[in-house]
Amino acid sequence: MQIIAQHGEVFIILACLFGFFMAWGVGANDVANAMGTSVGSKAITIKQAILIAVIFEFLGAWLAGGEVTNTIRKGIIDPELLQEDPQLLVYGMLSALLAAGTWLLIASMKGWPVSTTHSIVGAIVGFAVAGLGAATVDWGGVSKIAASWVVSPLLAGTVGFVLFKSVHHLVFEARDPLAAAKKYLPAYVFLVGFVVAMVTMTKGLKHVGLDLSFAQSLVISVILGLLLAFVGAWMERRVTYVKSSDDHFGYANVERAFGVLMIFTACAMAFAHGSNDVANAVGPLAAVISVVQSGGAIEAAALVPWWVLVLGGGGIVVGLVTYGHKVIATVGTGITELTPSRGFAATLAAATTVVLASGTGLPISTTHTLVGAILGVGIARGMAALNMRVIGTIAMSWLITLPAGAALSILFFFMFKGMFG
Repeated sequence: MQIIAQHGEVFIILACLFGFFMAWGVGANDVANAMGTSVGSKAITIKQAILIAVIFEFLGAWLAGGEVTNTIRKGIIDPELLQEDPQLLVYGMLSALLAAGTWLLIASMKGWPVSTTHSIVGAIVGFAVAGLGAATVDWGGVSKIAASWVVSPLLAGTVGFVLFKSVHHLVFEARDPLAAAKKYLPAYVFLVGFVVAMVTMTKGLKHVGLDLSFAQSLVISVILGLLLAFVGAWMERRVTYVKSSDDHFGYANVERAFGVLMIFTACAMAFAHGSNDVANAVGPLAAVISVVQSGGAIEAAALVPWWVLVLGGGGIVVGLVTYGHKVIATVGTGITELTPSRGFAATLAAATTVVLASGTGLPISTTHTLVGAILGVGIARGMAALNMRVIGTIAMSWLITLPAGAALSILFFFMFKGMFG
């Protein structure tokens, strides 16, 4: 308690710096791969991607992410164990933020799309082992998270495969592909609107003063989906289609129509990501602030002050602008060649999987989900369409993430313990 009273301000300043660094990593790596399909398929420019990310990441974090976060992400250790030594939680959260941020910096420099969730989970496991002993870690919870390495890509890959096949069958194999694209486009936009509305409603909007039943959520989501479908149809009418002598089937114009759809799916993916992963950056920061301000009391959940969300959002934007291009290149062009129609199938599949996981409480990684969805779309075109070397590198970086986060966290934990006693 004495250490917290003595160094409280220093802990909060360090937590803000490391929280911003972690949020920077989320922007440079996670948000970049959420936008990779849209930029890689040339449906939107990098500037447009940044603008979409800024707006929808924040909305996702605020509306669907909630204002209260678990003190310890994913409940890997019991907060009760830290009641006697609350400064251990402060050291642990500072170590976790710095360790996860450092690993995300390394991965982003290499262009590896890794999971921010697994980075922070690995870092928290590391601090728990170092500060409290291996027996205090909920290894069942950790194994559930590890299982999501397989579950999320498989689920998203299957949805991506089915979606791409439906687009191919309904649109590209039609007698007049452009007419078919115009016909089915509102239905696909409806799907996007419905999926995003459902995640927002089912995750709960209690903190904004709305507590809806499942039936009410379903009705509102259908209405919002229909409204969005009308907007999509209106936007599609404004697209200028070009007649070309070397494009007999009008496929280029079909892709242009899907480019309109990609704007909606880019927004959906940014929103889904914001609701799911922003807490990785602001959760540990909120935990430190809560412990310091309460004089050492540890609650199971911490209230996130509004300025912490702004700090997290700012870090994410800076990360995307300064270093996002490397991961965007890997996801957008490295795994398989993407066009707007393929990118649409992959992004909608990923957003749908994140929504399903949020609703059922499955621990999931947005990164693994998106890469799985892109693989599903690639497989639908045949194995030759996939770049196996890039896929191998991505798989290796996924396996390293948890142990790398843990090792760095142990190192920083002992450093902070030595510095502050």
